[in-house]
Formats: sequence, C-alpha cells, structure tokens
Amino acid sequence: MNNQKTIIFAEDTMHIAQLLKFKLEKEGFTLIHFATGEGVTEGVINFKPDLVLLDIMMPVKDGLTVLKEIKSNPSIANIPVVLLTANAHEEYVVKGLQLGAIDYILKPFASAELVLRIKNILKMR
Repeated sequence: MNNQKTIIFAEDTMHIAQLLKFKLEKEGFTLIHFATGEGVTEGVINFKPDLVLLDIMMPVKDGLTVLKEIKSNPSIANIPVVLLTANAHEEYVVKGLQLGAIDYILKPFASAELVLRIKNILKMR
C-alpha cells in the first residue's frame, strides 16, 4: 500500500514553487503545482489530495477565493488547507482562518518548519 501523501499547491512565484517542490518531494510527498488559483478547486476535486497549500496573492484567482470554494464543497471541505503568503496583515490572517484554513505560514518561511507543520497536520488526520 502506498503511504505517499499528495499535496496540491498554488504558487505564482516560480522560485518559491521550485523550492517547495524540491523540499517536499525530498520528504516523500507527491506535489501537484498550479501557477495561479485558476483550476485549483477542480484539481482538488479530481485528485483528492491530503493537503492544499495556497498562496493568497495570485493572478486570476486569489487564494482566499479558492479557499472559500474548497470549504463550500462538501466533497472536499474536509481536506486541510494551509495558507502560505507574504501578507502578514492581521485582517488576512483572521479572514483565512475564519474561512477554514488550518494554518497560516508567512513568507519567507523556514523549509524545515514548513515540512514539520505539514507532517503534523497530516498526522492529525
């Protein structure tokens, strides 16, 4: 049986996307990347990942909109969503948590901390 966990992540900054992919694949996760928020909800419906990582500020569709879509769909609402963003304004943190995000991680982030947070979230499931 395959215990490998799948993570969908939406990140429009390519060097951050490459770093996330490298670090998380090295830890044994399968990564599915979206460069904008467009298509993420459909990807979550189709792939049923173990976790979703969302940047908030993205072109086409922002992460809070995607988070609302995920949490309003009963077939995927139970999938944990982590917001990963440079936006430290309290209003965004509170809004993201109110909308159902399980965690809010600020950029720049420490790779080891991000990996541990993800592993801890997935252990709870």
